[in-house]
Amino acid sequence: MTAAPFPPGACDCHVHVYEQGFPVAPSAVSQPPHGPLSAYREVQATLGLQRVVLVQPTAYGFDNRCMLEALAQLGDTARGIAIVPPDASDAELQRLHAQGVRGVRYMTIPNAGGIVSWDSIEAMAARIAPLGWNLNLQLDGRDLPQRQAVIDRLPCKVVIDHNGKFLEPVAPEHPAFEALLAVLARKDRWIKLSAPYETSRAGPPGYDDVSTLARALVRAHPDRCLWASNWPHPGRVPPPSNTALAALLSGWAPDEAVRRAILVDNPAALYGF
Repeated sequence: MTAAPFPPGACDCHVHVYEQGFPVAPSAVSQPPHGPLSAYREVQATLGLQRVVLVQPTAYGFDNRCMLEALAQLGDTARGIAIVPPDASDAELQRLHAQGVRGVRYMTIPNAGGIVSWDSIEAMAARIAPLGWNLNLQLDGRDLPQRQAVIDRLPCKVVIDHNGKFLEPVAPEHPAFEALLAVLARKDRWIKLSAPYETSRAGPPGYDDVSTLARALVRAHPDRCLWASNWPHPGRVPPPSNTALAALLSGWAPDEAVRRAILVDNPAALYGF
């Protein structure tokens, strides 16, 4: 499987950085993998990626220092997604914004190390909307029919991780997937085409069950799709091939102009590159 060359300005919309010397949060469910920024720069060079969105790992909890240090090193080619407590001050949000943060992460899957809950999501969304931030949401896609009303009420931009992350992959005509498509009908809702290995039962190389959903997302909402590597693939030993994962996008989005939108135009509009 050969990856189509990524166009200039291509963005990887979900990357975690782990450096030695930063304490692991008490809430962490596992030890962080090896994932220094220097190693990710090699991935960027291999795949032809110029832009990146650094997502705060749950392993570090509310301590965003590792992500912010990497963000400073990358400069204007990067944006950050932080994890912040519900009672974070407005001054703290402004401080993070000045350092390149453009969103707040909500990991809501049980036993996955998340430390913020649905109870605070609407209040947080109202606070970050004036900043132009997005709420980066990871949930079990099978819960979308029950969660859709809340997501629809959120006044900020919303980005949903990993093809909806259906922990048991569903068919495109399943009510939960139809709920995802309905969420994405709004112009300020986005989906990451990423990490099929986290939920696929079919497995590599094609991850056919998740790839079916990715293709359906591209067909329905090409202007709402983003691409991400999920490097360094936490919890996967050995990690999957970055090149093979990148190559999947050509099958999900065969049209070159659509791939360019997913890789360049959509993330530039969302994250402000």
